[in-house]
Amino acid sequence: MKKQFITIAGLCLLSFTMTGQKSESVTIEIDKSQILVESVLTKEEQEALTPNKVFEILRAGNERFVRSDLTARDHSVQIRESVRAQYPKAIVLSCVDSRVPVEDVFDKGIGDIFVARVAGNFINDDILGSMEFATKVAGAKLILVMGHENCGAIHAAIDGAQLGNITDMLDNIKPAVAMSTVAEGPRTSGNRLFVHEVSENNVRNALKKIVTDSPIIKELLDQGEIDIKGAVYDMDTGVVNFL
Repeated sequence: MKKQFITIAGLCLLSFTMTGQKSESVTIEIDKSQILVESVLTKEEQEALTPNKVFEILRAGNERFVRSDLTARDHSVQIRESVRAQYPKAIVLSCVDSRVPVEDVFDKGIGDIFVARVAGNFINDDILGSMEFATKVAGAKLILVMGHENCGAIHAAIDGAQLGNITDMLDNIKPAVAMSTVAEGPRTSGNRLFVHEVSENNVRNALKKIVTDSPIIKELLDQGEIDIKGAVYDMDTGVVNFL
């Protein structure tokens, strides 16, 4: 007899396969009221959100992700619901690292959030333009810059890597290396405390650059229409630590 455990939205189902015996059908009752189901946001629902509410939604989504208690979604329905328009809650700037699946990390689905990605999650004109579109045009209420632990781009910037276009790209991260002076020990990628400090400072630099380089976003921020947050994703636990 083989056993298989399947977890769906925090519910554990146990199925049996009888080898060499007559199969038996087993019915397991599931309390559907305990499964969180979300639909695609409408314009009216987006307008009713506050920046702080969106922040709490992302925080709660990450808590579910850490518990493996993810929201049940019908992606086929969400595709059809979002085909004509989109009203996301937030835009998240993340690193390109494949181990940081942004929508999963915040338990979000189709139409929930904009995601911009670049190695080292730094700010440039293209990223700023994307953020201006997400907020000023499409109505997103929150900008989140999320770095992560053990970031290859951070390591490369610390160690002064030289390779093709990567060399110029790392210039965007080096200011965070220079300003990181608290962690004790060698200023190398082998010093995890130093890497962590650089990762946080890189996020802080991005937050500052967003406001100083985008009058559009600064105006929205000053008017209270949006908020801007920073965070670092812990790859050991899946927890998003907000700065």
